[in-house]
Amino acid sequence: MASGLRMQSIQVKSPVERNGTDLAPVFGRPSSTQASRKLHQQTPHKAQLAVAEAEPEYYQSTNPALSFPCLDAVESRSAALHRRSLGGPEPSYTTGNHLNFHSYDPILLDWGGILPEFDIAYEAWGTLNDSRSNAILLHTGLSASSHAHSTEANPKPGWWEKFIGPGKPLDTDKYFVVCTNVIGGCYGSTGPSSIDPANGERYATRFPILTMEDMVRAQFRLLDGLGINKLYASVGSSMGGMQSLAAGVLFPERVGRIVSISGCARSHPYSIAMRHTQRQVLMMDPNWARGFYYGRVPPHGGMKLAREIATVTYRSGPEWEQRFGRRRADPSRPPALCPDFLIETYLDHAGEKFCLEYDPNSLLYVSKAMDLFDLGHEHRVRINDLRQANSGKLQAFADGRAAPETSTSDLCSLTLPDQPYEEKEQPEEVSAPGGIGIATGIEPPPDLVAGLKPLANTPTLVLGVASDILFPAWQQREIASTLERTGNNNVTHIELGEEQSMFGHDTFLLDLENVGGAVKSFLE
Repeated sequence: MASGLRMQSIQVKSPVERNGTDLAPVFGRPSSTQASRKLHQQTPHKAQLAVAEAEPEYYQSTNPALSFPCLDAVESRSAALHRRSLGGPEPSYTTGNHLNFHSYDPILLDWGGILPEFDIAYEAWGTLNDSRSNAILLHTGLSASSHAHSTEANPKPGWWEKFIGPGKPLDTDKYFVVCTNVIGGCYGSTGPSSIDPANGERYATRFPILTMEDMVRAQFRLLDGLGINKLYASVGSSMGGMQSLAAGVLFPERVGRIVSISGCARSHPYSIAMRHTQRQVLMMDPNWARGFYYGRVPPHGGMKLAREIATVTYRSGPEWEQRFGRRRADPSRPPALCPDFLIETYLDHAGEKFCLEYDPNSLLYVSKAMDLFDLGHEHRVRINDLRQANSGKLQAFADGRAAPETSTSDLCSLTLPDQPYEEKEQPEEVSAPGGIGIATGIEPPPDLVAGLKPLANTPTLVLGVASDILFPAWQQREIASTLERTGNNNVTHIELGEEQSMFGHDTFLLDLENVGGAVKSFLE
């Protein structure tokens, strides 16, 4: 070698050879005198025992095997659910008593599916005035039920309890507030866990693909049933913020005002990616069984992990830095691969609490509907053409005839590409999405301006939160700037900085002063 150094082979002696001393008990090979020595106290898991039976000479190790109480808990839950499934169905996904609207008329869905009839679970607060002009439709987030506020029938606090009531942002002395569980959900409205009237069995994954607009059309069927021709306002946050915009685009003559909080006018890649990941971990749970798990053990493990991923996106780094920092749950104990840091135990608790409260199939369908959301003109034209092509199905139901048979081309024939996606160098002139907004002067996409044209005369409040990583504030700036380009001169855009709110996406649930105050002022 040029350096003059010489490579020397190094021979490591076995434990027996070293100094003539048998060190086998220390390094894991049992000696004749210490073969039964215990190196740790916990009871070996069945997987560890399987290894021991296959290779007994390696069972004793330098270090004890770790324990996994988090996995033990999942297995125990599965065992308990298995025992329960022998005598009954999966958990009852409900938040208590609610009102119900049943439509006997079929509804054609955007992607060609049909619900021959459907239920909409809803709750209401306040009094509808004589002219029926004071109604507010409150749209929910992905996993919320119609129970936004307590009622006599269900006194449990609702998900927007502090925002609804006399003198509150949604003032029940002034407004008649209606909140629904969306179709596709599992809190009373028709969804994958509902019975298909065609065969008397649960839909499961025979349930048709949904869109935000499908959910809104079903809600307006309820409004028709209540005799409400025009809303005072359409209000929503997160997924509800998407629906509130969709309501105005679909029914501009029936929506007086729009409030969209932490929403978007079209889903963007980061949000789609996060929801995709949640769906994948859920679908990889063996108990999911392609969606036909009803009456058996539900995929609670996948649901727990999906919820943990979602929870990461709901809050913000600054808030977690304050709440948890790098603190461990019990610093006196050795580190573990199961939840150990406080932030880990928080996520674990969030997933554990949710995994049997919401139907896994509903999570798949509703989150996919969020991904498909796009109020751009080109997308709306494509969907309208598809609806026109499928209108014969709806007419067949109306005439009492069998629906036209679905051709094989209509069935899902999705295949993965032969070649995986490869990174490509992006042109330098491509702008970062964070630059979109009123303050920058950058023009929003013409396609989106054309798509939101129906809202040109609708007063709109758009509220965003700087600490939101799931629906970043630039997406609300995009909504506001797009609406202004449509000619709408009554757009109120508010962006809460981190000094005002560090709660991230969940700010709309927690910030009564800033979010509630803005809503109250806008509606007055």
